[in-house]
Amino acid sequence: MRLASLSSGSSGNSIYIGSDTTNILIDTGCSKKRIEEGLAGMDLSLADIDAIFVTHEHSDHIAGLHTILKKYDIPVYATRGTLLGIRTSDKKGEMLSAEFHEIRADEKVPVKDIVVNPITIMHDALEPVAYRISCGKKKIGVATDLGCYNDYTVDNLRGMDAILIEANHDVRMLQTGPYPYQLKRRILGEKGHLSNEKSGELLCRILHDGLKGILLGHLSKENNLPELAYETVRVEIEMGENPYHGNDFPIMVAARNELSPVIEV
Repeated sequence: MRLASLSSGSSGNSIYIGSDTTNILIDTGCSKKRIEEGLAGMDLSLADIDAIFVTHEHSDHIAGLHTILKKYDIPVYATRGTLLGIRTSDKKGEMLSAEFHEIRADEKVPVKDIVVNPITIMHDALEPVAYRISCGKKKIGVATDLGCYNDYTVDNLRGMDAILIEANHDVRMLQTGPYPYQLKRRILGEKGHLSNEKSGELLCRILHDGLKGILLGHLSKENNLPELAYETVRVEIEMGENPYHGNDFPIMVAARNELSPVIEV
């Protein structure tokens, strides 16, 4: 299996996961052109995509969906709440003929040789989910846009061979930055986004010897820096209650508008 970020951040998110025979996207929140460029870097195209899974209906996760569906008949999977949000956003009716499939948290969805398992998360959307994707014994996790986590989250993300996890903001940068108070409060709330520290704390609970790679994603352009996210998470692992050191695992930061390193598991 392979994991790569095509675009990541508050302005747009799209993640690729694939096996030898199956290719899926998690979210299409950036332009069709950016997604095509990212896929081309792996010798793929949108014509190779077997399914699109959506985490939630916010524009930085669905902005490119209608453009893609104009040209490609790719089935789209999302929860009932997210599908409602997608249809509400479709002011011109451009996705009326699209092939949408309703999914439910904790119910597995097979796509050829890949199985996708939605995971309930806390975020200020209608029915948001993270995803656990497996192919045989290989497992990949994608968890962004969650203001907090609990034992259920941890249990679902244990045993991953690779993971893309949110490290959205540095708390001090957010608190002293230009965002209005209500937006700061939303981001810091239980239905907001994970800070660098919280991302590291969650990772500390799911680390294991078989973890091949960690991608930090959904970084805020205004309230974070790639170097700061990396170092904060690394220090949390170093200082956390776990048997590992900060340099024991490959930790990479997903770029805003570039294909990330491809993690092979």
